[in-house]
Amino acid sequence: MLNKMSPLAIFSLLFFFLFHLSSAANTMYNVKNFGAKSNGKTDSSKAFLSAWAAACASTSAATIYVPRGSYLLRTAYFYGQTCKSKAITIRIDGTLLAPSDYNVIGNAGNWIKFEKVNGVSIYGGTFDGQGDGLWACKNSGKNCPEGTTALAFYNSNNIIINGVIAQNSQMFHILIDGCKNVKLQGVKVSAPGNSPNTDGIHVQLSTGVSIMNSHIGTGDDCISIGPGNSNLWMEGIACGPGHGISIGSLGWKLQEPGVQNVTIKSVTFTGTENGVIVKTWARPSNGFVKGVLFQHIVMTDVQNPIIIDQNYCPNHESCPHQGSGVKISDVTYQDIHGTSATEVGVKFDCSKVNPCSGITLENVNLSYKDRTAEASCVNVGGRVSGSEAPRSCL
Repeated sequence: MLNKMSPLAIFSLLFFFLFHLSSAANTMYNVKNFGAKSNGKTDSSKAFLSAWAAACASTSAATIYVPRGSYLLRTAYFYGQTCKSKAITIRIDGTLLAPSDYNVIGNAGNWIKFEKVNGVSIYGGTFDGQGDGLWACKNSGKNCPEGTTALAFYNSNNIIINGVIAQNSQMFHILIDGCKNVKLQGVKVSAPGNSPNTDGIHVQLSTGVSIMNSHIGTGDDCISIGPGNSNLWMEGIACGPGHGISIGSLGWKLQEPGVQNVTIKSVTFTGTENGVIVKTWARPSNGFVKGVLFQHIVMTDVQNPIIIDQNYCPNHESCPHQGSGVKISDVTYQDIHGTSATEVGVKFDCSKVNPCSGITLENVNLSYKDRTAEASCVNVGGRVSGSEAPRSCL
């Protein structure tokens, strides 16, 4: 039959079949079809969960679509244990809003949570935690809820977060906990510099996490790396305002998994409290940090550009006169330059119990008020190569 049809007719017929084949292979679920309202006032949590249930039950790839508009979500927890679909894409053109009254979800722990999901990808969208009311409460010294994390993934694999904006979270903006193979790309995190405990991206107990080409400005760490992480890659990050990129704080527990094989490169810090910091509690612990590379980093008016602090003990709680048990070794600082906002640009304050070892400085050049910044070293061993300023104290 095909040889009796014109080429155009054959092409049209093939296009028809291919189009419907691809449509069948990736079913679209529009949250509005499940009752979501884009007026920013009507709670659309149930509609989002219903769309998830439908996509989850699909035997093939599925897409959940969130059109333009503002969608109020009280809390939304998505579980993947029973999902048949191994590839669920969530495309968001709109804004997801947390309740403006912080008491509604202030003690919920998480606002939007994914747990035990595999092959989930989120593209675009704004996650607005509307946390300013809770920050004001905390800054006033009143008795307030602890606050919630805006977007969290627990015990999940093969996750993509691309082009997402997370802003004004009550606490952490994005949390990756117990996950494998997570890619964050083109993420923007935004909160005021005085917003408390609003870490941009926190990673713990995870492996194979990459954070690429992202801009983070917040009131706490731009990126914080907790215990039990390995094979992390962070590149093309702009940080500020914020407290820098922190490995730690580690070593709160006696039995604690370590951190290893971490690369942090091509980062700019602007007006931040810290640049790159390794921070451990001054408490007994069997934790460790090893195999870390900080490379190609620019500091602009950073208070503590390079710091290892193993005597972390805010408010002198639960660590009187104790040394950190966390062993720090094989940490390289390579091609780091710019300006320090304080005289001491490099500060290594390591554990008297477990001194830092294998610390390497290569081509580090930091200035303070048009002169070379200073360096301070306690309980640390290592080497220096290339041009190096401040003058090494290793």
